[in-house]
This record gives sequence, structure tokens and C-alpha cells, in this order.
Amino acid sequence: MPELPEVETIVRELNHSDLIGKKILRAEVFWYKTIAIPQVSEFLQAIENQKILKITRQGKYIVFHLSLGYLFVHLRMTGKFLFTLPCKHERVRLFLDDGRILYYADQRKFGRFSLSKTLDLMENIGIDPFSKEFTLEFLRSLLCSHSRQIKPFLLDQKYIAGLGNIYVDEALWEAKIHPERLSNTLSERQIQELYAAIPKVLEKGIKNLGTSLGAHRSNYYSVSGRKGGNQYKLNVFRRDGEPCARCGEMIIKVKVAQRGTHICPNCQS
Repeated sequence: MPELPEVETIVRELNHSDLIGKKILRAEVFWYKTIAIPQVSEFLQAIENQKILKITRQGKYIVFHLSLGYLFVHLRMTGKFLFTLPCKHERVRLFLDDGRILYYADQRKFGRFSLSKTLDLMENIGIDPFSKEFTLEFLRSLLCSHSRQIKPFLLDQKYIAGLGNIYVDEALWEAKIHPERLSNTLSERQIQELYAAIPKVLEKGIKNLGTSLGAHRSNYYSVSGRKGGNQYKLNVFRRDGEPCARCGEMIIKVKVAQRGTHICPNCQS
């Protein structure tokens, strides 16, 4: 699933694709469930001649700021935007006034488009790790006021937006915290290390243009059709059976809250 670094990479590529100021003349929808809000017929009518003012990211959402509202896109497992016609799994086409077509492809069909006149759909999305609101004081208060296993807590998008399985595993390894540790039992030092680790692993992912796992076309690809490179830089995620880069102990895979989780049993004991 595309997480914050992958979505940020896509947003940056869209912003560098000369889309700002262009109009969406019309759309075609090939998988109706892709359109969450409103009904497909209303969506097709409302999207016509909408000018793209800017494109931003909030957590894992791509937000198209339009002349009369906002288009929110959540890629879920396998969603992707492309300017070249995908060989299959095409779900939506956006026809632009410069003659180009922006294609949305999604093998698993879980991605969703929502069109709204307001930003209300983002009300329940948590703090972005790169926002000014994400402070040490915020994280300390958040962790200390809840008694939950730290991994599923960090995955909960209503608290901190954008983190997923890959980058939570990486951040917890960086901070030397076991993923089953209760959030309100972390020491002050561990809170500080986690506060530093979260943006560190996300910035690393963005620098390497995201993480593409495996060779299948359903994998994460950028708008230009390029795979990410962060999979070669991961310290713990999907490194089970390999030595820990910090202590040499073998990385293991365990289940935490029904999620495959990778840890160093020594560093994160």
C-alpha cells in the first residue's frame, strides 16, 4: 500500500507535470465503486470543466484543489496515476484541456475518489508528521494518554496520518522500541527517539522515491512509471532472516495486531 513517502512522490510528480491551471474537461469511470462520493452520475457532471488550482497531500490522501471544490484520492493497496495508458486495470480517465489524459489504474479496486465542495472529509485525519503541529509535546501527550500497543497505535490514521506497515516497522527499529510495547509505558528517551525516527524514515523514503516491493505491476509505481528505490535501503521491513544492521542479530517476522511485523529481537527487546 502506498504510504506517505509514496503518495508524496506522486504528488510532487503531478505538480511537475504541468497540471496546475489545466481544466478537467470530463471524466470516464470504468469501475463505479472507485467513486465513493457522490454518485457516479453526479461525479461525472460535477468534475466537468474543473480547473486544477493545486495538488497537495494530507496523510495518504492526494488532494486536487479544484475551482469549485476538492477531489480526494486514496490509492489504498494498488492505485496509481499514469499519463500512459495502462495495459489493464484502468478505472478512471480524466481528460485535460491540453489533450492529455490522466489515467487511474487499480488492480485490487480498493482505491477511492471523493469529490466535495469543502475539506470536511479530512476532519478525522490525524496530524501530518511534517506539519508544524507534529511536535515532541504533541507526541508525548498522545502516547501518554493512551494505553495501546505502539504499532497499531501508530497505524491509526486518526492520530498520526500517513504511516503504514513499512515505515512504522522502520521507525520502531530506529527508536529501538518493541512494536507490542504499550504507548503509555515509553520512557522519555524512547519518546524522543521515536519523535526523531518518524520523520527520518519518511524523509528517507521520499528521497528514494518510495518503496516498491516485488516485481509485479500491481506494485507501487510513480506517475512516470518508475519504481521506487527505498526497498534497497530498508533496515528491517521484509529483512527477516538477515542480520540486523545495528547489532548483527537475525531479523525476525512476528504478528502484531494481525499485521506482519519485522523486528530485531535484540535491539527491540
